[in-house]
Amino acid sequence: MSHDASNEKLSTRAVTAGRPPRAGDSPLNTPISLNSTFTAGGPIGYGRYGNDTWSATESAISALEGGRSLIFSSGMAAITAAFSILPWGARIVASHQGYSGVMTLLKQYGESGRLKVVLVDVANTEEVLAALPGADLLWLESPTNPCLDVAELPQLISAAKAAKIMVMVDNTFATAMTQRPLEMGADVVMNSVTKFLSGHSDVLMGSLSTNSAELFASLESARKFNGSIAGPFEAWLALRGIRTFPLRFAQSCKSAQELAQRLSDHPKVSRVRYPGLATDSQHERAKKFMATYGAVLSFEVIGSGADADLVCDSSSIITHATSLGGVESLWERRRRWPIESPSVPETLIRLSVGCEDVEDLWEDIQKALSAI
Repeated sequence: MSHDASNEKLSTRAVTAGRPPRAGDSPLNTPISLNSTFTAGGPIGYGRYGNDTWSATESAISALEGGRSLIFSSGMAAITAAFSILPWGARIVASHQGYSGVMTLLKQYGESGRLKVVLVDVANTEEVLAALPGADLLWLESPTNPCLDVAELPQLISAAKAAKIMVMVDNTFATAMTQRPLEMGADVVMNSVTKFLSGHSDVLMGSLSTNSAELFASLESARKFNGSIAGPFEAWLALRGIRTFPLRFAQSCKSAQELAQRLSDHPKVSRVRYPGLATDSQHERAKKFMATYGAVLSFEVIGSGADADLVCDSSSIITHATSLGGVESLWERRRRWPIESPSVPETLIRLSVGCEDVEDLWEDIQKALSAI
């Protein structure tokens, strides 16, 4: 009997998608396919072109995002593949503040002439719309990393598509549990699978999802011939993580909301950035189309960058480390990285909320803030 997942909730799809066909003694989980070479006559052809374990993981991501998916060796590999299909000199409109890897890549592309890069404030809808004429691609990251700015996705995607401009959305912070850009009309959705989807800080992986057969073919070709392929063991680990992703994410979002509210009242914190707060400048916009507000928040401490570093070094439960989306809570002062956008405040700490007990996390945060 075939399995129809069309009416299933996303939390169910995360568990059911990418399973082997059911038969007597069939495995419940897709095995790890450790093969570089395949006998002639089949659909794969060669290990750089396909893998059964990749396919299972891609099926699960597709079930969440609502478009056919490809996995890559990292989030940056997926992003580079997405940009690689643009013609030389293409004009791209993107956020002036976002994931530092993308910001660095766009800076390099702009300086080399590979792309004409126009940076805008994605939270300023009129500014984005004014930059669209003549663009080939609108790259949207929402909420942004690390300042949690929210782009008005439905309006911006609609305007870009009306002008026949390609739209790609980085959905890493929000995930499909919060928003599904393909349903809004976006052409491609990118996820750093490293983060919430795999969720255990043990995998580097990225994905691209699309409903366009033409774009899928171009992106698949980019993966084949740029060689940015995921390993089968990593694919298996990511798929294993996806099984519990909705549960982990729900818990982390709930705790993030609580911690953001408590931090807002802390005397050593000057500002909390989290769209779930009614007082946040992004809240009214976010609640129109976001089902949750995510599991990442940022806050600024009163003092210096050194004070913020001291806070991050003074915790015992929260780990001072870069990255996000794992079961363990992580935080860091983002401006410790030279490639971080200068628009990010010096004392801003990004906190990725994990699955620990929220009271234990709050006690840890209070202890760390008392160090300054």
